[in-house]
Amino acid sequence: MSGSKVIAAAPLAVSLGDPAGIAPELIAEAWRWRGDAHLAPFLVVGGGAVLAAAARTRGFDLPVIRIADPSEAAEAFASGLPVLGDEDAAPAFGTPTPDGARLALHSLTQATALAVSGAAGAIVTGPIAKSRLAEIGFAQPGQTEFCADACGVAHDDAVMMLAGPNLRTVPLTVHVALTQVPGLITRDLIERKARIVARALARDFGLAAARIAVTGLNPHAGEDGRMGREEIDTIIPAIAALAAEGLAVTGPHPADALFAAHERDKFDVALCMYHDQALIPIKTLDFDAGVNVTLGLPIVRTSPDHGTAFGIAGKNLASPGAMISALRMAGECAARRATTGQTA
Repeated sequence: MSGSKVIAAAPLAVSLGDPAGIAPELIAEAWRWRGDAHLAPFLVVGGGAVLAAAARTRGFDLPVIRIADPSEAAEAFASGLPVLGDEDAAPAFGTPTPDGARLALHSLTQATALAVSGAAGAIVTGPIAKSRLAEIGFAQPGQTEFCADACGVAHDDAVMMLAGPNLRTVPLTVHVALTQVPGLITRDLIERKARIVARALARDFGLAAARIAVTGLNPHAGEDGRMGREEIDTIIPAIAALAAEGLAVTGPHPADALFAAHERDKFDVALCMYHDQALIPIKTLDFDAGVNVTLGLPIVRTSPDHGTAFGIAGKNLASPGAMISALRMAGECAARRATTGQTA
């Protein structure tokens, strides 16, 4: 939590997440640590009573300042947590309800709209319970796809990156069965997502020539075909094509060795073949500071890399580290875009 304070061109918009989960208390905690964490001003869409109640479970009183316009957030931020709108739900930590799901969807919808319109510099999304939202008509697989639809971006071009103090990883395939992964790994997929990653790291993280390490799919990266031919037939040709375009891409690297301490300083991001290959190392190294960043959008979107955690909500057990990291990263990326004028 060191460094200079980040000021974005517009306040960050935070969606409440499921009000029965840990997001409200962590948002409140992040506001309390705003100075030490050097956070840019942010507002929350709806849930003023929930946020105040969540703060009390953490042992402090949260001053909630109702605002009518996002432009009021920066001035209010020093004195209290700016909350846009009167939409609310009865606090029920640990017990998700339909009213809570409706509030979560309203908050997500409005916060995303603020980012798309430019009234907010970025969106930081609190974790939701997808099954609960589906019960009230939420059609997208998750918040990443929701944000992509709001921006008019194809789902495949909204790329998940997990980022922490020690590591950045991108899974090429996400929520699919492991048996499906080999058939989904294609040259086009690797090349398209690597280009999106390279552009986004240059635009939002200031890495003009990001070093991308591509993992193998099989043990020992196939060991010259002895343990599978995906590396030979698909991954190596994709890496060669990307390198020919001038991208700093290496691999395929055996995934069991790539994340060792002496290897991590050799790359800026690891492009991984499947969900656990990317998420196990980030959650091992940066569990309380991991951030889910959506690359490839015309807006900045981050989220803490954890779920609703209904089982510990309201018990003052959840760490605010990932929420604080998500807010800080969103502020840094938004400030960089505001400075350079780049949005796509």
